[in-house]
Amino acid sequence: MIDIGLTHIALPVADIERSLEFYATYAGMQVIHRRLDAETGTVVVWLCDHTRPFVIVLIQTDSVHPILSPFAHLGVGCKSRQHLDALCQRAQQEGILLQEQQDSGYPIGYWALLRDPDGHTLELSYGQEVGLTVEKTYGERGRYL
Repeated sequence: MIDIGLTHIALPVADIERSLEFYATYAGMQVIHRRLDAETGTVVVWLCDHTRPFVIVLIQTDSVHPILSPFAHLGVGCKSRQHLDALCQRAQQEGILLQEQQDSGYPIGYWALLRDPDGHTLELSYGQEVGLTVEKTYGERGRYL
């Protein structure tokens, strides 16, 4: 079996460990693969939240340009408004909250924007129905019926 479709997004990062901590804290992601590229000596890490077959690939680099901000962003659905609020409170204390929580109604839902250690934007949301819309449109297995 081979992977087909959208499998990952790759981001350059200046400090792998700092980025791993950010994405574990704010996106519930864990390392599923880590390697030192033999040809370049570059550290590469794959992160997954174990909800779907999709990863964020972090690639350590000396400088990060360009960055994902603010319209270009990664989006993560939270389990509740309360969980999103708690993460935003922590992000506010850490000085990384870019856009406070707001409720934009259906289909956007309740959301906020955070800045990762390299300046990339992470959207936290509750009530967006991306996964549900895909399932409704393409069936439970994510395939067109």
